[in-house]
Amino acid sequence: MKALRTHAAGGPETLTLDDVESPVPGPGQIRIAVKACSINFPDVLMIQDLYQFKPQRPYSPGGEVAGVVDALGEGVTNCKLGDRVIAMLGNGGLAEEVLADAARVWPLPDDASFETGASLLMTYGTNMHGLLDRGHLKAGDTLLVLGAAGGVGLAAVELGKAYGAKVVAAVSSEDKAAAVRAAGADEVVIYPRAPLDKDQSKALAEAFKTACGPEGAHVIYDIIGGDYSEPAVRSIAWEGRFCVVGFTAGIAKLPLNLTLLKSCDVCGVFWGAFAARDPKANAVHIATLFDLLKAGKIKPMVSATFPLARGGEAITMLATRKAIGKVVVTMG
Repeated sequence: MKALRTHAAGGPETLTLDDVESPVPGPGQIRIAVKACSINFPDVLMIQDLYQFKPQRPYSPGGEVAGVVDALGEGVTNCKLGDRVIAMLGNGGLAEEVLADAARVWPLPDDASFETGASLLMTYGTNMHGLLDRGHLKAGDTLLVLGAAGGVGLAAVELGKAYGAKVVAAVSSEDKAAAVRAAGADEVVIYPRAPLDKDQSKALAEAFKTACGPEGAHVIYDIIGGDYSEPAVRSIAWEGRFCVVGFTAGIAKLPLNLTLLKSCDVCGVFWGAFAARDPKANAVHIATLFDLLKAGKIKPMVSATFPLARGGEAITMLATRKAIGKVVVTMG
């Protein structure tokens, strides 16, 4: 079979398309004939050895796939040959076949495409945990989403609206502004490219305050970090919740006096660890996601697809922050 693999730390251009043996499932595992693998920001970091997990090389990036079960390991009872499934892997997805733990596999709804299935769990799962468990979002809250046009960001906009919040989406361009408006954002702020000087930071804080309204943002969902976090915190509501989700613009440094002045909370969102520590709670969230998908309240936006041989280009699109919504690699 074909697999796009990393052999040494580096950018997407270092990946090679290799011929490898088909994997054989062990006890509790299944083998999936991969049809689609979505690209997420951890894939950008992992191949450069910049992520908290460093798999042994050579390996394929790609942690989220959809496909068809074509082999079963001993003891697997929750799926059968030919089932259409979604799986969370950690890595390995940019390959024609992959092994998955049967416990981390969900059935793909009949009316959902493989591209949709591969784009569902990590982005929406992260946001169900982040917005509800960590941000305690409720109907009537104002939600400010930074980096709102990416896969996680657009999902946060959709879920915010589904749960009755006013959603303010912050993005970097007019094209991305159009995408978040289409996803349901009530207000849009277009921020300048970093680095931001003191005047730009102050102006951005005022733009956030204006868009959020007199109370400020009850929940801030920060996917990008960098120079954008501090202006966002300056727009937070009294006893608001600032959710730290990602760092595509760099790791932020917050003046902690702001948290005192606003009596606000700063909390981390690490969905992977949550799912591993509390699989029952995560399963409830995933079941809710499928209900929302069936009801048409969420719909992953896949803006670009690439064949396996060009999977490096898909990762580059995320790394250069050119992606709107999800980017997916498909198998022939």
